[in-house]
Amino acid sequence: MLFRNRKQALLSLAIAFAMGGVIVTNAVAQSDSGSERRNRRSQKEQKAEVRYPEATRTEPKEKGSSKMSKKLGKLIDEFNESKFEEAKPLAAEILADSSANNYDKALAAFLAAQVAYNLDDNAGAEGFAKQAIELNGLDNNNHFTAMQFLAQLQIQDDKYADGLATIDRYLTETKSTKPEDLVIKGNALYRLERYKEAAATLRQAVDASPQPKNEWLQLLMASYADAGQNEDAIKLAEQLAAKSPDDKKAQMNLASVYMQADKMDKAAAILEKLRTSGQMTDEREYRQLYTTYANMEGKEKDTIAVINDGIQKGILKPDYQSYVALAQAYYYSDQIPQAIDAWKKGAPLSKDGETYLNLAKVLYQENRLPEAKEAAKSALAKGVKKPDDAKKIINAK
Repeated sequence: MLFRNRKQALLSLAIAFAMGGVIVTNAVAQSDSGSERRNRRSQKEQKAEVRYPEATRTEPKEKGSSKMSKKLGKLIDEFNESKFEEAKPLAAEILADSSANNYDKALAAFLAAQVAYNLDDNAGAEGFAKQAIELNGLDNNNHFTAMQFLAQLQIQDDKYADGLATIDRYLTETKSTKPEDLVIKGNALYRLERYKEAAATLRQAVDASPQPKNEWLQLLMASYADAGQNEDAIKLAEQLAAKSPDDKKAQMNLASVYMQADKMDKAAAILEKLRTSGQMTDEREYRQLYTTYANMEGKEKDTIAVINDGIQKGILKPDYQSYVALAQAYYYSDQIPQAIDAWKKGAPLSKDGETYLNLAKVLYQENRLPEAKEAAKSALAKGVKKPDDAKKIINAK
């Protein structure tokens, strides 16, 4: 994986509507002049922007009923003023009213979905969005906006297959090739671990955008890496890192891509530069660097330097993992006394006695028999896979 936690690599797709309030083209004008102005303005905005000119769906001819006009007007006002708690029962009332037609109910459900989302009720938002779509009473702008909203909500709630099905339907019925729509599909494909398809879709989105968003490029890079397309991932990561040389995240991503492609020397060089420049401030980053060095030939001294530096600065925890890595680096660089000291610190922190047994063996090799026996006893007390190895040291003369 490119990142330790795949979700870290994923786009944080905010659910937002491309409208400054709800566009209501078929609503019946209200009796007060303010509502009339609002409806006229909305109609003009709708005529000025047809967001889905290639849509295969024929817009319904049914308009809002006169009986529901006041209720709808109040619901729209409450929603546009972000009075979501007040809007919630109004939407429910319209949906339950036998006098409401399909348009009235679809609009109420459409607004109820957004109200529920703003009230952190994702399940309710999904249900209302589905209802708005199934009623099939809205104009294309709002009908397909509801569908796009539903797709993003499903993906956000880890319903990736449902989200992909919804966005596929959206793309088919709107014939949209907008980059932001393709990114939603690419995101769903990535989360479903269909990496090659995700990469192809995201590549299309990036190529279609004059200024692709940085998070789109990062998701494309992750898709390439997880699809095994390492050269493509490296090329993109290098471009992002070169574009933002002071962006630590871009540099860390490049290092991760290099590691995925087994280019450890290049990964280490980037991480080391971050450390020496004082930009490495996270424990995970220090572990990533010393682990990279530990997996390279002849880098024991670098491993030691990174671990000691991290511990001294209080960034790296002096825990079992750090001490064992430090002990091994000392041991393989023929610094046996320092290795023993590190093992002595790490062994008590281990869940079992294996580290104590390793310590006992090294102490025995160094002719420090009394210490070796004590370490072997501790190994037995904590439990080891081969207790006979510990017993041989204990019984040695």
